[in-house]
Amino acid sequence: MTNFIVISAVSLAVVLVAYGLTFLIGRRIGRYNVVDVTWGASFVVVAAVAASIGTGDLMRRLLLLGLVAVWGLRLAWHMVSKSRGKGEDPRYAALLKGDFSASTVLRKIFLIQAVATWFVSLPLQLSATLGPTPPALVPVLICGVIVWLIGVLFEAVGDHQLKAFKADPANKGEIMDRGLWAWTRHPNYFGDATVWWGLWLISIAGAVSLTTVLSPVAMTYFLVYATGARRTEKFMADRPGFRQYQSRTSFFVPRPPRSR
Repeated sequence: MTNFIVISAVSLAVVLVAYGLTFLIGRRIGRYNVVDVTWGASFVVVAAVAASIGTGDLMRRLLLLGLVAVWGLRLAWHMVSKSRGKGEDPRYAALLKGDFSASTVLRKIFLIQAVATWFVSLPLQLSATLGPTPPALVPVLICGVIVWLIGVLFEAVGDHQLKAFKADPANKGEIMDRGLWAWTRHPNYFGDATVWWGLWLISIAGAVSLTTVLSPVAMTYFLVYATGARRTEKFMADRPGFRQYQSRTSFFVPRPPRSR
């Protein structure tokens, strides 16, 4: 328990510092969507803290660190590329409602995401203090790796397909409804959520691990309702063809598209 408290406290401290520095950068450049870069990277930092000062099973600590690093660093770099040379994300502009005071920005964007990062990463923190995965739970660990892989592929492939679609001038003003985007309107968010369900399964090393199930639940809620899918669709509702796209394509969980 002492080791978990130390890991949790250090994780919270480094997360708050990371988001605090990101706020200062956002303040300087005049846009706060830089927080999306820190979102992925901050989980890698927490995984590194857990792996380095945890006293639990070394192999599971290193496995979780490696998987989180692959996911988080790819996502951080994608957000750097996506936001480079562009203005504020409409989601954050709407969230702030014209109030760009430091206290409002910190409270509505940075503090919420910092606490969410710490809470969602609790499975990593707890797992770093537990012994080896019992033989009976090894299939759960393997299942977790498979679920993680599905999530990473969904997110990475979806991001790549959308980037290629937007890069083609012939698609200007069109709705992306090809590839994975024909199966779900948000393959990136679905992939993100799936990654964290996979990591949670990997982290299970006993009954105590089940106490962290609200962490992937929170991540899923965050991706669907907070700054994710629902909020994104508010800004797409009036785009030509979007209603038709909604009628034939699953909102979140992938399924074969309906006929046009």
